[in-house]
Amino acid sequence: MYAQTDTIPAKQPDSLQIKADTVIYKNKINILAPAKAAFYSAILPGLGQAYNRQYWKIPLVYGGIGAGGYFYIFNNNQFNRFRQAYFDRKNGLQDEFPQYSENVLVKAQEYYRRQRDTAMLLTILAYVLNIIDANVSAHLKQWNVNDDLSFKPVQLPVSQKPAFGIQMTISFK
Repeated sequence: MYAQTDTIPAKQPDSLQIKADTVIYKNKINILAPAKAAFYSAILPGLGQAYNRQYWKIPLVYGGIGAGGYFYIFNNNQFNRFRQAYFDRKNGLQDEFPQYSENVLVKAQEYYRRQRDTAMLLTILAYVLNIIDANVSAHLKQWNVNDDLSFKPVQLPVSQKPAFGIQMTISFK
């Protein structure tokens, strides 16, 4: 059927392998890429997203961290204002809020302290999500995405009655 020849077939490049009229791309997987992306994001927020070439996420990272920082500073300033007014009133000095009672000054301090602490937690959460996002995105960039996604109905042998379902086969090459 096939005749032998004396010619040696040309070697395929490493990035391309031809098999049975199908082109299969072999990506080299760098297992340290997710750790490197997470490390970069931990050092400088958004740097892991730049390493993953997802530049559109960098403004989201800085927006989340910046908004948390802004609300922390605002609530901390308000807390300090009401706290200073309370201490001034206790010491018999003129304070910034003469229209408020001492009870209102105490409740305002508690309110702004809670808001300040919440803003700090949200800022830390945004920072941690930045690191997690860089790590997960680097993992997903190495995922093999193949155009051959197929579903086929199968009969499940669960009972005597026929039952039908869907089977999905995932193969890692």
